[in-house]
Amino acid sequence: MEQIAYFWEQDDAEAVAERLHGVVRRGRFHGEDDDEDHPWIVVLEDPDQAVLDGLLAEYDGWLETTDEQPATPTPLPTAPKRFKKT
Repeated sequence: MEQIAYFWEQDDAEAVAERLHGVVRRGRFHGEDDDEDHPWIVVLEDPDQAVLDGLLAEYDGWLETTDEQPATPTPLPTAPKRFKKT
């Protein structure tokens, strides 16, 4: 399973990528214009989860998985909701 780890510092991302054989990229948040505000991404293929968790804690990173299914949307009502009895 592919996982994506985010880090604020390039050195941190490169250190994790080297240890876990990942690929470093520059990430983007929606609506961010300033490149300095974008995190560094490490793309990992089937990393050792225990080692990854330790590195995330050590380098203040966070994780996002790409294989998750999107949440099922809540069904919309079919009629207006009535608050008063008629």
